[in-house]
Amino acid sequence: MKWYFRDLQKYSDTDPFTFNENLQIKADLLDRYADEVIDASDFQVEGTAFADRGDVIIDAHIIGKLVVPSSRSLTPVDLPLDFTVEEFYVPSKAAESRYGKDDVVFVLDEDDMVDMQRAVVDNVILHIPMHVLSPEELAGKEMPSGDDWDVMSVDDYSKQKAELKTVDPRLAELKNFFKNRDSR
Repeated sequence: MKWYFRDLQKYSDTDPFTFNENLQIKADLLDRYADEVIDASDFQVEGTAFADRGDVIIDAHIIGKLVVPSSRSLTPVDLPLDFTVEEFYVPSKAAESRYGKDDVVFVLDEDDMVDMQRAVVDNVILHIPMHVLSPEELAGKEMPSGDDWDVMSVDDYSKQKAELKTVDPRLAELKNFFKNRDSR
């Protein structure tokens, strides 16, 4: 899904360029984000593109599914994605100033191409949450553990830390053991 910027500039907001395609982006995702993506379905991309003041505005609705590792146990978790994006493509750095800080603006380089597949991959990566749990983990399944280690919740960690601060009364007198000695 690549288009020439000058071709997209011919469409107006009353008569936009429309697109509806299935994209296979699994290979791109695995190349760029292999540690966080296990598998990906085809992504359905539907949207419009039109020119405004010499710039091109693309509105797209993106639907697909990823399989990502759980952030707790690394077990595969299905992650359905369904989101919209609005991106602005401008011919020069000067045109970029017409947009706000929250707008996604791309200044085109010499090749004059709008690469929608790359935009879809970028946006899919941005929509992967940092904290992903399997349905079992969300339901409160026991945390993973092994020999001499275990994963604990923040609450469990706080309780353990509080328990360590309390001193066994039998050992309480040892805190004064070195007070009377000269420090060398």
